[in-house]
Amino acid sequence: MSSSNTRGSGPTPVLLMVRELDQGGVERDVAKIAAHLDRERFEPHVASYNAHGMRYDEIRAAGIPLLHLPVLAPFSRAGVSAGILLARYLKKHRIQALHSYDVSGLLGVPIARCAGLPAVIASQLSYREILDRRTQIGLRMTDPIADAVVVNCEALRQYMIEREGVPASRVELCYNGVDTAVFHPADEPQPEVLAGASLVVGTICALRPEKGLPLLQEAFAKAAKPAGAKLLIVGSGVELPKLIDNAARLGIAGASVFVPATREVPRWLRCIDIFVLPSYSEGFSNALLEAMACGCAAIGSRVGGTPELTGAHEQHGFLFQPGNGNELAHKISLLCADRQVRRSLGASAVQFVQSNLTIEIAARRTGAIYEKLLAR
Repeated sequence: MSSSNTRGSGPTPVLLMVRELDQGGVERDVAKIAAHLDRERFEPHVASYNAHGMRYDEIRAAGIPLLHLPVLAPFSRAGVSAGILLARYLKKHRIQALHSYDVSGLLGVPIARCAGLPAVIASQLSYREILDRRTQIGLRMTDPIADAVVVNCEALRQYMIEREGVPASRVELCYNGVDTAVFHPADEPQPEVLAGASLVVGTICALRPEKGLPLLQEAFAKAAKPAGAKLLIVGSGVELPKLIDNAARLGIAGASVFVPATREVPRWLRCIDIFVLPSYSEGFSNALLEAMACGCAAIGSRVGGTPELTGAHEQHGFLFQPGNGNELAHKISLLCADRQVRRSLGASAVQFVQSNLTIEIAARRTGAIYEKLLAR
C-alpha cells in the first residue's frame, strides 16, 4: 500500500497535534512518533498550543516543522484565530492526515474535517473522568466526526466502545513504544542525593492527584525495608507541596528525595530498585513502560492498561488494588526482602518490552493506521 501524497509526489504530509510539549506521557508519545515515522512514507509536522517545553526542543532539534497555535481554550476568540491559522497551515502544506492527541482534538478534529482532509484522527490515551465536564462533552461531540479514535491499550479500547459509544470499527489500538536505545539496563553511578542508599523505591511522573503519590508515601512508611532505604519521587506539579508535608507527617522526610522533572529520566530509572506506579487512573503508562525497559522491579495499581504491561498474572511486575495502601506496602516489603525476585521481575520486564513495545513497533503501527484511513 502506497503512502504517496495524493496531491503530489513524495511522502505523505501528516500533522500531529497536541496541547503541550513539555513533561507528560502524551507529549512524549507525540515527540517519539513524530521522530520515528518512516520518512520515506510520511512527512511529519507537529502543532501545539505552547511554543516551549522539553519535547518542543526535541522536535525542533529533529528538524520537524512546528506550528504554534497560541490559544488557551478552543471555545474563545483566540480559539477562532487559532482555527483559521490551522486551516491555512493544512492547506499550505497539503496535509493529508491530522492526528490530534488529548484535548487538542476539540480544535483539530473539526477544523481538519471542514478542511476536507482525507484522514482525521483523534487519540484517547486516558480516561475522560479526570477531565472537566465541558471538555468531556466537547470530546464526545468530536468523536463522531473523526475517522478513527486511537487508544493505547485494550482497557481503553473497551472503555471507548462500551462507555463512550464509539463503534468498534472506528477504534484503533496502538500500544505505546519505548526507545530501547535510550531506555535499557545499565550501570549508573548513584547521584549524590542517593549516596549511601541501601535500596531505592521510586517513581517518575507528573505530580498530579490521579497519580496517587500520597498512597506510595504511606506504603513506603509501612513497608518492611532495609535501613537506609530511600523513597525517590522525580517530577514536577501541583502536588509537590502536599507531598513534602506528607513526608514530614509520616516521619519519612529524611528518607525522601524529591527531584524536579528532568530530561535525564533513564539515569534516574537506573537508580531505582523498585519502581511504583500507584495511580488511581491510568491508560498505558509511559513511565512504567520506561522503568520496565530499564530493568526495574515494577509494582503498579490494577487500573487501565497497567495489567497489560505487568501481565495479568504478574509475570513482568506486581499488581495491587488501587487505593489499597496495605497491599502496596506488602508488595514493596516482598521485593525489598528478596533481591533475586527483583532481578527476575526486572529481566522478564526487559525481555517483554524489547520484544513487544519498542518505539519502532509503535511507529510502524501508527503508520499502518494512517495508511488504512488514507486508503479509504
